[in-house]
Amino acid sequence: MNNSRIKSTDLQARAYNLLPLGVNSNFRYWGDKITPYVDKAKGAYLWDVDGNRYIDYRMAFGPIILGHAFDEVNLKVHEEIDRAVLCAMTSELELELAELIIEMCPCVEMVRLACSGTEATMHALRVARAFTGREKIIKFEGMYHGFQDYTLFSTYSPVEAYGNINSPVPIASSSGIPKSLNELITTLPFNNLEILDKVLRRSGYDIAAIIAEPCFGNCAAIEPLPGFLEFIREKCTEYGIVFILDEVKTGFRIARGGAQEYYHLMPDIATYAKAMGNGFPIAAFGGRKNIMSIIGHGVAQGGTYNNNKPGVAAAVSTLKLINEKPILESIQYRGNNLMRGLANLFTEANIPVTMHGYPAMFSFTIGNEKVTDQRDWQGTERDYYLRLVEYTIENGVMPDHDPREPWFLCFSHSDADVDETLNVMADAVKRVKR
Repeated sequence: MNNSRIKSTDLQARAYNLLPLGVNSNFRYWGDKITPYVDKAKGAYLWDVDGNRYIDYRMAFGPIILGHAFDEVNLKVHEEIDRAVLCAMTSELELELAELIIEMCPCVEMVRLACSGTEATMHALRVARAFTGREKIIKFEGMYHGFQDYTLFSTYSPVEAYGNINSPVPIASSSGIPKSLNELITTLPFNNLEILDKVLRRSGYDIAAIIAEPCFGNCAAIEPLPGFLEFIREKCTEYGIVFILDEVKTGFRIARGGAQEYYHLMPDIATYAKAMGNGFPIAAFGGRKNIMSIIGHGVAQGGTYNNNKPGVAAAVSTLKLINEKPILESIQYRGNNLMRGLANLFTEANIPVTMHGYPAMFSFTIGNEKVTDQRDWQGTERDYYLRLVEYTIENGVMPDHDPREPWFLCFSHSDADVDETLNVMADAVKRVKR
């Protein structure tokens, strides 16, 4: 690495006049003069505009499951876009994709496509409200379900604002969200059966949906405690609530059938995006036929780009590869080695560390032995974690600059990449002051 950021800095200065914060998503902004601008990516690597090469563990926030610019996927996309990019008609390729999703995902009996995870969760909530005839939803503190107003509560705010754990306060995570929506959302701490049960005993029959990620996709991949997801399933059945499992990050990544397969869980609706298209714009939501079949019968759902050929073709190619080849097994093998190696580095340095998540999607926290929700996570040594990551980035290994975001592996990561990553992190532990 030459460690130069001259071109990135110049591009950022130019971008400030064109794009808010100089980027097209707040999450891509790292700060003034440190925000990188990309030139290209291939396999497990990306190169910034200054020519610095990085082992990429951001994987575009999770979509890249095979590798950047994966040849087989790109070939399928090229073949299909020569026939058409977008038509206001349904193609057989969409049916092939639907069949693959239904085959792979335990809860899905019918499916609709979308363009992003935000759209998928937004549509799923509308369907749940229509199906139940109720309006209120429950979501968990620290969980992210896209940039739609209905769920962008208690996601990134300091946990001090959330109120007492026994009576949490829903905090809008952005200006511009209507105050009236506060009346439709209940935010609760994750992994707390007692508080969830108490709320449901009081107002369970007013709740249209409980929406939950299987783990914290935007807060260090903190996993569910044994029995918690099953408790949600049980209580949703008891109160006639639609259980929406947000698999935008875990779907087709932690198992072929996602978290449903991993945890032997059957939600009513599941949402997908990210890994299903290896980076191309495609998403989906699906579930039980008796719920999904109300779409088109008084329930609106649509989108001009929902059947965009590049996304559909990429998803068909990606899911076939995942379904038929040992893609996820390879990722699991290397992810396990990386997680184990990182844990050993910190243990040998007498630094208390807790590993979270799955081999394909993981993170770690420092200095706190008990981390089960966002409130716990905020008490960890986040500043030290960030300094470690900044060192690894300077030395060619790129996790996300945000301590909340997990590390993602793809099929193209090699044993050598894992070894190099561990060597760089070992240097970081030695050189970065805790």
